[in-house]
Amino acid sequence: MKQFLLIAICAASVTAVAHTVDAAQIKRACLASDREAATRARCSCIQRVADQALTRGDQKTVAKWFEDPHQAQELKMSQTARDDALWDRYQNFGQMAQAICS
Repeated sequence: MKQFLLIAICAASVTAVAHTVDAAQIKRACLASDREAATRARCSCIQRVADQALTRGDQKTVAKWFEDPHQAQELKMSQTARDDALWDRYQNFGQMAQAICS
């Protein structure tokens, strides 16, 4: 029984660490950008807005756009309903971040 509990606790710890590693993708991308306005406080604020407005999958996609903005343009020009929905969520996120984090 003790071994089972130990395994369960270890599994829970690994899951928690995996979620922590995935978290703050937008913040890390923001801080890594060359933008002068990318302060720790502002990037943290933007991450908090992203946590409210975007799924983890959305955040993973959007974080890539900091390094390669052309990917955002490609998604914007896409004709699929899935890409249109992501673009709508991204625009909402951007408006919220601008209003809250400026």
